[in-house]
Amino acid sequence: MALKQASHNISEADYLAGEIISDVKHELIDGEVYAMAGASRNHQRLVGNFFTALSQHLIVHPCEPFASEIKVKVDHCFFYPDVLVVCDDDNGNEYYTDKPTIIVEVLSKATRRTDKTIKLHAYKALPSLQEYVLIEQDHVEIVVYRRAANWNSEHYFLGDSLTLESIGLSVSVADLYQRVNNEDMQEYLQQLQQAL
Repeated sequence: MALKQASHNISEADYLAGEIISDVKHELIDGEVYAMAGASRNHQRLVGNFFTALSQHLIVHPCEPFASEIKVKVDHCFFYPDVLVVCDDDNGNEYYTDKPTIIVEVLSKATRRTDKTIKLHAYKALPSLQEYVLIEQDHVEIVVYRRAANWNSEHYFLGDSLTLESIGLSVSVADLYQRVNNEDMQEYLQQLQQAL
């Protein structure tokens, strides 16, 4: 989701109190508050597909997935990841975590730069974080940064299976892009149709 600057130099307490009553979600980055713009259908499809895969896999597991509404606290910043998995969190707050195990962001033209730079840098500082996943919506590509791999990126495309090592989940890229309408998926579905 795109960010639009709303105001600046606000305290954490005021920010958190405001978020509880606000109709619009905001992220807090270095004292600056940014309103979040709406998401596309493809964005929502990717969030839904990823959340569903995580929910089904973690149904009898202590780790728990959340989609879009739970904030992640990093130092004095608060972000709303598209999807996250929390395995061990005792901070006692119902609205944010500072101990995510997995964070997933769906990229758009408006958020790509922030997700690949500011958020990547911030998230890597969280000791609990094991995997950071970036999903393109305009074409089929998933990038995974893993703590165990020294935060080097691994790229996944149609035909690949993506493994989230921290929770032992393997899922096909095609399943994560189910119903997503972009050129790569249109070509892929035509090839499947022709093979019948």
